[in-house]
Amino acid sequence: MKWPSRDQERQRLVAAMKEHAARIRPLPGVADENAIETLAMQFVASLRREDYYAAVQHKKLSADRADPNSAHFEAERAVAYHLQNGDVEEAGWLVFLMTHFARPADTGWLRLKDVYGKLGQGVWTWKKVSASPTAFTDWVYANSNAIRGKFGNHRKYESLEEGTKRELSKVVQSYIDLVGYSHRTFFAQAVRDAGNDPSVIFDHLYRRMSAVLSFGRLAKFDYLALIGRYNIAPISAGSAYLSGATGPASGARMLFLGNPDGVASAKQLQFLLDELDHSLSVGMAVMEDALCNWQKSPTEFIHFTG
Repeated sequence: MKWPSRDQERQRLVAAMKEHAARIRPLPGVADENAIETLAMQFVASLRREDYYAAVQHKKLSADRADPNSAHFEAERAVAYHLQNGDVEEAGWLVFLMTHFARPADTGWLRLKDVYGKLGQGVWTWKKVSASPTAFTDWVYANSNAIRGKFGNHRKYESLEEGTKRELSKVVQSYIDLVGYSHRTFFAQAVRDAGNDPSVIFDHLYRRMSAVLSFGRLAKFDYLALIGRYNIAPISAGSAYLSGATGPASGARMLFLGNPDGVASAKQLQFLLDELDHSLSVGMAVMEDALCNWQKSPTEFIHFTG
């Protein structure tokens, strides 16, 4: 099987879902043995991702991991490197870029590398971009034909061309307008405004992130989930934010109603997810991710990486 070291976790999740279905509430979407095994594996895949983000932060990283013009650059490790060196601003900027570009399975972070690394001619740091966003976006427009890679699947409607509906200059400016010149200050203020509960702070920021152009439900969720994983802010998702969702909502309806097109409100589905997570203890970020991937192939496990 895939990931033998995770087999005990897979077995735990299968047993927990079966007990939940027998004692608390039926789960018609996983009545089939293949379906429950597939969903369990998607949970395992999502948990592995969470563990990966934790692992990259525990090892001391070298500067080349954060240099977009180095062959050793990795965006996930770059964020960790900047945090290890006390640079919250650059870490927050990279999280924004990771969310905006996303990571397609075939070209990985190539587009982010080309833009962030100025096609080998420097680095578009937060300090430079926040001081002169027009210089950054004008450079992108002038070099759009030379920038390789592509946007991730969830960001496929974004563009590097000037004059488009989701024009990069407007996206970046709206982000700067929201965050100001300091991520550290922005998140510290959010904690003061929302209190000490990580899920309440997450929700407060989720609503504020609506000010960023082209950041819909998924981009807001992904951005804040990364901010929480790196502990840039003390936040974690307390909800799957199913209002306006497609994949995760379809997965939830399939699981609880046996039909991806079944009728249930986002509030009703969230109640059922909370109930299930009480049995599984995986957290809402994992729940959201796993259900989204499971509904694409409910009886055969496919490891989605893009």
